[in-house]
Amino acid sequence: MIEPAWPSEPTGYNGAGHRVMIRLTGEISTKGRRTRSRFQRVLADNLEDACHSMGRECRISDRWSRLYVDCDGPLDEVLSRVFGVSSFSRIDGWCAANLDEIVRRGAELYGEIVKGRRYAVRARRSGSHAFSSQDVMTDLGASLNPGARVDLSDPELEVCVEIRDDRALFHLGKTAGAGGLPLGAEGRAVALLSGGFDSAVAAWMMLKRGVALDYVFCNLGGEAYKRMVVEVAKILADRWSYGTRPTLHVVDFDEVVADLKSAVRPAFHQIALKRQMYRVANLVAATLGADAVVTGEAVGQVSSQTLANLRVIDDSSELPVLRPVVGMDKEEIIRRSREIGSYALSSRVREYCALGSGRPATAASPDAVRRDDSRLDLSGLHRPVQGREILDLRAVDLAEIAGQSVFTSILPPGAVVIDTRDIGDYRRWHWPGASHRDHGDLVSEFRTLDRGNCYVLYCSQGLKSARLAERMQAAGYEAYSFLGGETRLRRLAGSLGEAGQGGAQ
Repeated sequence: MIEPAWPSEPTGYNGAGHRVMIRLTGEISTKGRRTRSRFQRVLADNLEDACHSMGRECRISDRWSRLYVDCDGPLDEVLSRVFGVSSFSRIDGWCAANLDEIVRRGAELYGEIVKGRRYAVRARRSGSHAFSSQDVMTDLGASLNPGARVDLSDPELEVCVEIRDDRALFHLGKTAGAGGLPLGAEGRAVALLSGGFDSAVAAWMMLKRGVALDYVFCNLGGEAYKRMVVEVAKILADRWSYGTRPTLHVVDFDEVVADLKSAVRPAFHQIALKRQMYRVANLVAATLGADAVVTGEAVGQVSSQTLANLRVIDDSSELPVLRPVVGMDKEEIIRRSREIGSYALSSRVREYCALGSGRPATAASPDAVRRDDSRLDLSGLHRPVQGREILDLRAVDLAEIAGQSVFTSILPPGAVVIDTRDIGDYRRWHWPGASHRDHGDLVSEFRTLDRGNCYVLYCSQGLKSARLAERMQAAGYEAYSFLGGETRLRRLAGSLGEAGQGGAQ
């Protein structure tokens, strides 16, 4: 509920209720009156949704330069993730804007708290008063002084007084907000999401700019891959998307890839794949009324992300393509993913690449790409888009999505370990005792395996073997993919003192 008037007296420092003062970002404060009013309404709605997501009842009061949230429980964790909030403070009490009253009330609230600690008094005024901010800081600071020490440069506590017209509000310091613009205030886009660091960070950066997002996932890796991407998308939806109901559109790309590999020369596979993903994103965007496509591409990270190739890829999209991380390096992106909370999940995702044959072009000719492109069945993109799975991310139950896990990070006693990498990789190094089976052969021949065994499969990154393990589980086998593939299996071998076979680690 949004109210324009001053709220009633908060329950106070020792009470059960919570009143929080919200400071707006500078970008909101400098807007024209009509735009600012709209932004503040959006922000208030988003704050209300954030409170409800915590199971809290709340009341929001709009005082133009500040918003006040009254709630029946603490909100610090969730308020720090609402875009448009510069900072916020828990209000401990208030009094009339009279100097003697301010000194009395401040001493009542904080006299015991500051004892034996270094503190500072900060005051801020808005309106016409018979006293100055310096008067408040001097007089209240003196009244709190017994048994404590004023330290304006490095205080342990900051006692703050905000005087606005006829009220004086008290709080201790402030907590930084997420900044940016209120989510939804700047329209809607679709983001191509792979689950890796780049696409998740790119999506978050657009959310911070007030753009509401839905997500498009072009699935080249089966259910195991989808589950990991859903988990990453849930972080963005549950922690950073208050005020919106983002959806994830899962598009099966098996047919798209098969058509692409038969029509396009290997050097252009990755470029053609990106062009098809852009087209699918455009088709989904049209159903949602979205105005742009967001991607996690950064210049020079992979072969398809050179400037020349990005130019060729771009002309497959009718909508503008936004690349928030285009100038960031990998270390910057990973740092940001830690702040967002997606790092741990994205670190498990290895972006599935089924088109890695041959040497990829790094400076493709637009005309040459378009010639190959003309051989693709573009009408075939409508089938997977129409048959896509649509998930309401805020409502998704990860336990239901996960089902029986296909991943394991241990080797169960007696398990049969199968290496599904290329034979050359197997000869260079493999887990002691692991047998080798070609991935393609095993897809069609796994039913010849003894159903009485437990199987652990591994590949380079853990995703191809996960898809195979899914098929085996569906056929009644106890089969798992080793989480993280060869890299983590080598790490396990090192910790156990197993050198592996076929070569040095």
